[in-house]
Amino acid sequence: MTNAKLGRPSKEKNAILRGLVSDLLWFGRVETTVAKAKSVRAKAEKILTLAINTYEDIVKVEKEVKDSNGVKVKKTVTNDGPSKLQARREMMSYLMDRQELRKPKESIEAYTARTKDINHPLLEKIFNLYAPKYAARIKEVGQGGGYTRIVRLGQRRGDSAEMAVVELI
Repeated sequence: MTNAKLGRPSKEKNAILRGLVSDLLWFGRVETTVAKAKSVRAKAEKILTLAINTYEDIVKVEKEVKDSNGVKVKKTVTNDGPSKLQARREMMSYLMDRQELRKPKESIEAYTARTKDINHPLLEKIFNLYAPKYAARIKEVGQGGGYTRIVRLGQRRGDSAEMAVVELI
C-alpha cells in the first residue's frame, strides 16, 4: 500500500507521509484515513527496522580537548559507526525534525540545560528509545516487524472517509 496515490500529486503525497511518519514516531500515535495509515505504517516500519539493525554500531574515540584552564585533556567520546551514521543520514533526509517541548512548570534554564546536547530529538528518540525496545522484543518473540498497529475508528462525519489510528506497539 506504500504506492497508494492518495488522490494527490507525488510531491504533496510525499510531504503528507513525511509529516505523518514523523508525528507517529514523535508522539506514538496518529489519527488519519485508512489509506494514509497503511502507507504510514509501511514507511515507519522500514525506518524502525533500519534503526534496530544499526543502533549498536558505536565507536569510542579519544579526543584532545582544552579544559577551563587551557590545558589539553584527553577525553573519550562515542561516535556513530559507519552503518549507524548512514542510517541516521537516511532518516534525516526523510523525517521532519521535531522540537523538544518544555515540560509544564519547567524553567527556561532547566529546558536549555536538558536539551543542550540534543541536535535532532526525533532521531535520538528513535535510536535511544525505540530501537533497544524493539530489539529486545525481537529477541523475546523471535520475529521482526509488527511495530505498529492500525485501529479502525469508523467513518468521518462530513465526507464519510474511513478513519483509523496508527500507533506504535
